[in-house]
Amino acid sequence: MADDIRERLAAVRQRIDAAAARSGRSAAAVTLVVVSKTMPASTVREAVAAGATILGENRVQEAADKVGQVPGVAEWHLIGHLQTNQAKVAARLFDCVHSLDSIRLAHALDQAAGESGKRLRCLLQVNVGEEEQKSGVAAAEARALLGEALRLPSLQVEGLMAIPPFLSDPEEVR
Repeated sequence: MADDIRERLAAVRQRIDAAAARSGRSAAAVTLVVVSKTMPASTVREAVAAGATILGENRVQEAADKVGQVPGVAEWHLIGHLQTNQAKVAARLFDCVHSLDSIRLAHALDQAAGESGKRLRCLLQVNVGEEEQKSGVAAAEARALLGEALRLPSLQVEGLMAIPPFLSDPEEVR
């Protein structure tokens, strides 16, 4: 299985290299987050041994169970929805939260990160398609959330995370 993971990781990196070349960008400017959700710690350890350095989990509790079992990870990212009541644990476990979607959550993460003595990197999750089944701040409210998050001393907003609606025309999605 370790060889399979190594081969799949190499194939993804080749696709990133090719896509970056086509767009005139450096592949070094692309961050690969290896999604480890639902995978057992043993498989995640194999991915780290194969060269994965940034892991993405979508549930706080699942990450809490894995973090201590998987040494050598450079960064843990929360890629799933985060409820305010889980902010304290999330701020302690993760290096980056991809799902900051409310002012209330921003304040909870800021307080928890401050108590942990860290500056927590975040992405604002924007629901660009205004789809009810997806999380994220509405596009019209994103500027207010950004303004508030930028004022909080223990948060570092690094960008946006958005999943557009599925459309048959890729250009329309872009």
